[in-house]
Amino acid sequence: MALEVTTVVVGPFQQNCRVVKDPASGDGVIIDPGADAERILAAVKTSGANITHILATHAHLDHVGAVADVKRELDVPFALHRDDFDLLKGLPQHGAMFGIHGLEVPEVEIDLAEVTSIPLGDGEIRVVHTPGHTPGGVTFMWGDQGFVGDSLFRMSVGRTDLGGDAQVYARTLRETILGLPDETIVYTGHGPDTTIGVERRENPFLNGSIALDGREIV
Repeated sequence: MALEVTTVVVGPFQQNCRVVKDPASGDGVIIDPGADAERILAAVKTSGANITHILATHAHLDHVGAVADVKRELDVPFALHRDDFDLLKGLPQHGAMFGIHGLEVPEVEIDLAEVTSIPLGDGEIRVVHTPGHTPGGVTFMWGDQGFVGDSLFRMSVGRTDLGGDAQVYARTLRETILGLPDETIVYTGHGPDTTIGVERRENPFLNGSIALDGREIV
């Protein structure tokens, strides 16, 4: 059964926070609460989801800026890949660079480098390491639903100049992202959602029109 997905576009970077609910059990997770904690919590209430975890695809401030506030309200564990812990520690400083002050570094209870899945109801959200945009970037998979953060956008890809690596990213796109079935729904970190099939055909970074690291992706 597909997950119910509520999108809350938050903060000055217009980031897509997702409130995700398993309709069979009523359990849910929040993916990438980057800002506007009150609006995210209101969406949780409207969804009726019993939130069990807060998950982050990566630790850039626009994806984790509201974790501490949401976590304090819901009292649930926060999960992040260890390779992004240093980025997380710099959250207050990174926020100040963009005029966002008072950001709090949340405690990480679950290291996504140590697990392959997160339980949700009677099922599991699969954790797939997708580095490149950041070292600890991950994609969360449930059936044909993929929450990719900034690893893939509609007709574009994420930047690599904020702690990323273009060569690592190109390998992730070739070997992991393009390895997903065409029917996979792609819930992006910014902008509209898409599918792997559409991006395989039309995204210039995936169809060979533009090279990401000096080489063709495909």
